[in-house]
Amino acid sequence: MHKLLKKLLYVSFIYLFLQMNVYAVQEFVIEDIRVEGLQRITPGTVFNYLPMKVGDTYDDQLSAEAVRALFKTGFFKDVRLERDGGILVIILEERPSIGSITLSGNEDIRSEDLIDSLRQIGFAEGRAFDRLQLEKLEQELRRQYNSLGKYAVKLESTVTELDNNRVAVAIDVSEGVVAKIRKINIVGNTVFKEKKLLKLFKSTTPTLFSFFTKDDQYSRQKLTADIESLRSHYLNNGYINFNVDSSQVSITPDKKGIYITINITEGELFTVSEVKLTGKLILPEDDIFDLISIRSGDIFARRQLTSSSDAISTLLGNDGYAFSNVNAIPEINDEDKTV
Repeated sequence: MHKLLKKLLYVSFIYLFLQMNVYAVQEFVIEDIRVEGLQRITPGTVFNYLPMKVGDTYDDQLSAEAVRALFKTGFFKDVRLERDGGILVIILEERPSIGSITLSGNEDIRSEDLIDSLRQIGFAEGRAFDRLQLEKLEQELRRQYNSLGKYAVKLESTVTELDNNRVAVAIDVSEGVVAKIRKINIVGNTVFKEKKLLKLFKSTTPTLFSFFTKDDQYSRQKLTADIESLRSHYLNNGYINFNVDSSQVSITPDKKGIYITINITEGELFTVSEVKLTGKLILPEDDIFDLISIRSGDIFARRQLTSSSDAISTLLGNDGYAFSNVNAIPEINDEDKTV
């Protein structure tokens, strides 16, 4: 059995070797290049992408490079190279171009905005139609609707052939309902109660007024703003090393419910040990210090730091220094928990 297997493998190898020789390209010097099959694309465009020219010796490597280069353009569905005496014949089948793109059923996102987003990923009228691009288009649309909390969105794309090797693309959108927030969990808080922290959020679980306020409807942008409010709360209350470790959004199987989990590290409480002014001071130091609302011994608060910087910038601007640069740089001492 082992010997028989070796003989079969040997025969298979000989067969493949013969096949490779049969299909090997015969080398010849290119006397002319002829392009066939074009409808919209000009021969000049094709020649720009070709790795060979008249006078070159045509061989296997040059053939593979030419086919690869033409396919890479995305313009062609099929590429064949043939020889007619000393003439290299390039036979092409163009991809159809996109004649029109229509959207229906979209209410939350304007058609103009959607088409502009599609143009950015290369899917636009006049461009070569590619099924893979259509799949990317659908992914982009789903991403946009998901960011609005509409995870049950359904898309149906229809491609209709037109004359002159063009296609019409119609996309029907069934937006579905916005997913409602069923629960928000904050994990890692010990200083502030979760109930107090959740009052900082615009996102909430359903209440009596949610029908009017829509505050129980999930959106990625709203959650991002809520997390920033949470961060500001801690930074304004002395927790300069506060960190949001992760935020997880879980969707129910029916895609109508959202569970949000926010993992945080509060860090330690920091106080201000000293306030110093550095750099080129144009105005008297006392005048500048009068505008600084944070003092040594205070609990660190980013809000006070920002307002102090703004007040100094305004003072300098009123004195004619419109382009002055004021930066508040906290120097953190983790050992004694001071700034």
